[in-house]
Amino acid sequence: MEITATEIAFLALLLFIGLLVYLKVPAAIMGALDSKSQAVAKELHDARKLREEAEALLAEYESKRVAAEAEAKAIIDSAKEQAALVAEETRASMTAAIKRREQQAEDRIAQAEARAAAEVRAAASDAALAAAEKLIRERLSDKVQSALVAEGVAEIGRKFG
Repeated sequence: MEITATEIAFLALLLFIGLLVYLKVPAAIMGALDSKSQAVAKELHDARKLREEAEALLAEYESKRVAAEAEAKAIIDSAKEQAALVAEETRASMTAAIKRREQQAEDRIAQAEARAAAEVRAAASDAALAAAEKLIRERLSDKVQSALVAEGVAEIGRKFG
């Protein structure tokens, strides 16, 4: 029986596999693969943990953003309301000031009219007195004037006497 090269190669392969099993190479490979698998699993766990933390942080920032937007909207609405109130107050005070000025102007006009009317009456009265005096002087004689003066003096005496 002759041993062929194929058989020698097969025997060498079996011897090599036996040597690998004797030296516990498959266990070492399995251990290395297990440790690598554990490291990958740990990295995946850490990655999930980091992802969960990032999602929580994102949710927190999103809620803060929503709250900040709501607060900004509330501030803007409040500012608009205050601006409207200030505008209304200003409008009301301006209207009141205009009415006061109109009333003051009307009062001044009324006073000026009253003064003018009083001045016109006084001037008319003076003119009427002057005209009456002139007429009386022209129409009454000295004798009639003396009689009127005497009558006036007598009447004053009766009233105050």
